[in-house]
Amino acid sequence: MHELLKLIEKLSKTIARKLNIMEVCGTHTAEIFKHGIRDILPESITLLSGPGCPVCVTSINDIDKTIEISRQDDIILTTFGDMMRVPGSRLSLSDARAEGANIIVVYSPMISLDIARLNQNKKIVFLSTGFETTIPLIAATIEEAEQSRIDNFHIYPLNKLLPPALNFLLDSKEIAIDGFILPGHVSTIIGSDIYEFISSKYSIPSVITGFTADDILTGIAMLLRQIYEERSDIEIQYSSVVKKQGNKKALSLIYKYFEPDLAYWRGIGLIERSGLSLGQGFKHRDINSIFNIYEMDLDEAPKGCMCGYVLKGIMTPPECSLFGQKCTPSKPMGACMVSDEGNCAIYYKYRSANFLKK
Repeated sequence: MHELLKLIEKLSKTIARKLNIMEVCGTHTAEIFKHGIRDILPESITLLSGPGCPVCVTSINDIDKTIEISRQDDIILTTFGDMMRVPGSRLSLSDARAEGANIIVVYSPMISLDIARLNQNKKIVFLSTGFETTIPLIAATIEEAEQSRIDNFHIYPLNKLLPPALNFLLDSKEIAIDGFILPGHVSTIIGSDIYEFISSKYSIPSVITGFTADDILTGIAMLLRQIYEERSDIEIQYSSVVKKQGNKKALSLIYKYFEPDLAYWRGIGLIERSGLSLGQGFKHRDINSIFNIYEMDLDEAPKGCMCGYVLKGIMTPPECSLFGQKCTPSKPMGACMVSDEGNCAIYYKYRSANFLKK
């Protein structure tokens, strides 16, 4: 690590200007704070946290709709545990369950399929969330439901795709970004070629890294080398698991059952082709096709909540007036405070560290 820090220091002095580097993935943000990486980098390098937490970008509107679904007598809603405390306009799923909604936390969509087998008189609805890392397993679950003719299994599709969100973020020009630390886990599925627009359209260097301190510091050094050499490539530091074209089998499974669609990102807005809906021939698995979910107002943040600005890297969590006061992990007002990968929750966990005092 010492040699990496010396290299980063040398390159930053040679570049001799301030740099904004955005880590996209929430796991990277957590590891950066865990290892104190922000605190040991040269002052000219600022690390920004991007919209890489799928829990955080699930909209209030979608949480409200999910609660409405869960209240139906003939429905059992299943969900990953990290969605339970995401605040809707009035309640979270945890609140709704306390009020009597039939909600079961599962660790895999396949468990939801088992619940469907055992409850033929109910419609089982899996709250389908997550980025590209989790989507292949959801697609595999739909395939098993189709092959086994488990007709009472459905999903509420809220999955998100990261590259369109990055394109949207860069198009907005709300913040200057000099380089990206691209996500490792997501990239094992989608590969590196899909990010080429970052280089060709925006001339911004990017590196896909792993999650150890050395991985992240190596990625930062690779970015600085590109900036020094006036290159804007998509490089892979995490080469042991990430390939240029990604996991072809997983991608084939995803697009057998899903197709890109318009999606709403909490605090960011509507982004073209950034979500997934079930493709032709599989619409019957979408609970929207059999349950009339009414449209709701897209008014998003509670008064004073700056989650949207945090997700876009425009603001750090401590700059929000609610942070650590009215909004804490035990009583979150915004989704960024809910997940372990949420920017606000991570900042809160490490709030006594020196870099939060600067």
